[in-house]
Amino acid sequence: MESLSSKLLLFFSFSLCLLYQLAGSYSTNVQYCDKKGDYNVKVKEVKISPNPIARGKPATFSISATTGEAISGGKVVIDVSYFGWHVHSETHDLCGETSCPVSIGDFVFAHTQVLPGFTPPVSHNSIHSYK
Repeated sequence: MESLSSKLLLFFSFSLCLLYQLAGSYSTNVQYCDKKGDYNVKVKEVKISPNPIARGKPATFSISATTGEAISGGKVVIDVSYFGWHVHSETHDLCGETSCPVSIGDFVFAHTQVLPGFTPPVSHNSIHSYK
């Protein structure tokens, strides 16, 4: 029988590509990298604040999602690509970014960080892969 933590690791080992416009609009398009994958976490919406983002300033990425099973802990790996180039990777404790345990149903994962000075200032598409 699998432990809850190993279920959670599998639970958050899904690969998700989030495509969004960083300037001018709060609307988002969410696409899963594996179109045939059966994900336990379903992403409903991504909000970016402020919008547009600013170089060297904090930006908050809020991901609204839903789950069919309770989550008591785990980690979230975030891979960031820009026009197909891998530019950043980081790992976070799930319970450090949202309240744990996460109950069955809707929840929000929010992460704030200061964006580097080389952040493109123009409207563009970016791909975030959440595992």
